[in-house]
Amino acid sequence: MELVRLLDPFSRGDGFHLSPDIGRVLRAVRTHLRMDVSFISRFEGSERVIGHVDAGEPTPVAPGDRRHESETYCGHIVSGRLPELIRDTAEVAETARLSATRELDIGAHVGVPLLLSDGSVYGTFCCFRHAPDPTLGERDLDTMRAFADIISHRIEQEEAERRESEAKRRRVEAVLAAGGPAIVYQPIVMLDDLRVVGVEALSRFAQEPRRTPDRWFTEAAEVGLGTALELAAIRNAIEGFRPFWREWPFQLSINCSAKVVIEGGLEAILREAPGERIVLELTEHDEVDDYWLLNEALDPLRALGVRVAVDDAGSGYASMRHILTTRPHIIKLDISLTKEIDRDPMRRALIGALITFASGFDGRLVAEGVETERELQTLRELKVQAAQGYHIGRPMTAEDFRLFLAER
Repeated sequence: MELVRLLDPFSRGDGFHLSPDIGRVLRAVRTHLRMDVSFISRFEGSERVIGHVDAGEPTPVAPGDRRHESETYCGHIVSGRLPELIRDTAEVAETARLSATRELDIGAHVGVPLLLSDGSVYGTFCCFRHAPDPTLGERDLDTMRAFADIISHRIEQEEAERRESEAKRRRVEAVLAAGGPAIVYQPIVMLDDLRVVGVEALSRFAQEPRRTPDRWFTEAAEVGLGTALELAAIRNAIEGFRPFWREWPFQLSINCSAKVVIEGGLEAILREAPGERIVLELTEHDEVDDYWLLNEALDPLRALGVRVAVDDAGSGYASMRHILTTRPHIIKLDISLTKEIDRDPMRRALIGALITFASGFDGRLVAEGVETERELQTLRELKVQAAQGYHIGRPMTAEDFRLFLAER
């Protein structure tokens, strides 16, 4: 096992949490040095806090134990009042004053500081046994120091990751607190007469750092807020589009991950919307672990009249499996298939085959990413039913979409 992977992020509670794998390291060191107890500690202010402990028998040393550093071997080793290697505590005057010697029955002790890259002391890595051990030597101390260097490096990495995770969470929480994300709508038209039949709702983020929406959703998922952010986007998309439903029978396509469908919460939102005008776009990039659960979660949504679409078909890891198992009403062709289709016979052949495939179950194809008139005309000749893209209309606010309709 690689030592650089031994520590997990730790928390700021009574103790600090380490990966169970660190127990293997502590046990290996304790066994190698023939010790009874090994542990990792850190300093919080003037206190020493015990972290992970490995012991060959029951011991009063426990994770979360706190003591003033002046009452501990750890504090005295770091301050230089105790040597890092003690073969017999009875022969060291300073150990007689420490109550830990009697309370823990320490006969021999080896402890080294955990030093961070800036030279600061994080804590200590220590072992002790109840009986003296005259065989302990510099090689044993070097072993402890080597492990301490590796653990210190990993602790520093995990601390940086913890800070970054907290920063990510704060950023996503700020978006949610501000009522975000904002929503824009991209028109979808029928290719036979270019009449508008609906829109796809897309999320936008005005907060810093400026970046693509997919990175915001990825970051939210990393800190456990992915579902909350997706549901917020869906609610905002529906609320922003309600005025249009009072005038036009448009379809509103909303993006949703399989994870959110399975976890629940979506049905309650869609019950407050005209289900027959909702298209739920399942991204094809998400790997689905259990299609049975996904389809079971989709059934009550279909009962509301919601139609299911597979988004970005042709760009992910298993297009046909995704389509065959979710049985969508609509297949949305990724821009990688539609781009320059007027000049690529292979793309035309593939889309022609998909049209034949979809017709077998009364499905519909929507081409995404249409950027030129030639692409649009080629898709029309192939009998693709609908399309969206910059050539038709860029994503726009609800107000701009109303102007777009007026101009048409």
